[in-house]
Amino acid sequence: MSKHLQRDLERLKKQLLEEESLVEEAVNKAIAALTERRPALCDEVIAADDVIDQREVAIEEECLKILALHQPVAADLRFVITAMKVNNDLERMGDQAVNIAERAAYLAEHEPLGIPLDFNRMADAVRQMVRSSLDAHVNQDTALAHTVGRMDDEVDEVHREMFRVLQDRMRDDVGVIERAVAYLSASRDLERIGDLATNIAEDVVFMVEGEVIRHRGAPGTAS
Repeated sequence: MSKHLQRDLERLKKQLLEEESLVEEAVNKAIAALTERRPALCDEVIAADDVIDQREVAIEEECLKILALHQPVAADLRFVITAMKVNNDLERMGDQAVNIAERAAYLAEHEPLGIPLDFNRMADAVRQMVRSSLDAHVNQDTALAHTVGRMDDEVDEVHREMFRVLQDRMRDDVGVIERAVAYLSASRDLERIGDLATNIAEDVVFMVEGEVIRHRGAPGTAS
């Protein structure tokens, strides 16, 4: 590896780390705004999205520059390809965090539905998925990446149960439909963040082992 390629790869790693930190913070604030009814956090999440978008563009440009100038091969090429895919998933996570924040702002202005919704369990699992997928990427840890898929099954299960409970509540009382739909949307956004974390975990496996496992079952699950 030339010293110029090594320098550019190190800069790319630093840019990704900074973006990952911003996105994880946005996700955590959005979840706190929703589960703890803290609308003050919503504006912070929404404001951070512009910064995340700018970082996404800068990282994509850096990846394209490395491909054009250095024409990397083997592990270096896989690293750059993975960086482009992870970069896109991170930006989409930021968008989902904004969606959750907007739902949280609306729900904080209205009375709770008074029904059992397991948002805390779902939120904890999603937080762990995001943290594990990002740690796996930073440390090139495929064993940790494989745990993310198993956590995704739990998130999907909670989302399905949440849908059932809210659907029943809307049937019983049409007056709660707007609030119930907001909760459903937030649940779907959380589930989507889990899916994006799973994407990152799958990309870690590709980066380290050169194996494409997407569409063959999430890491840690049967295909």
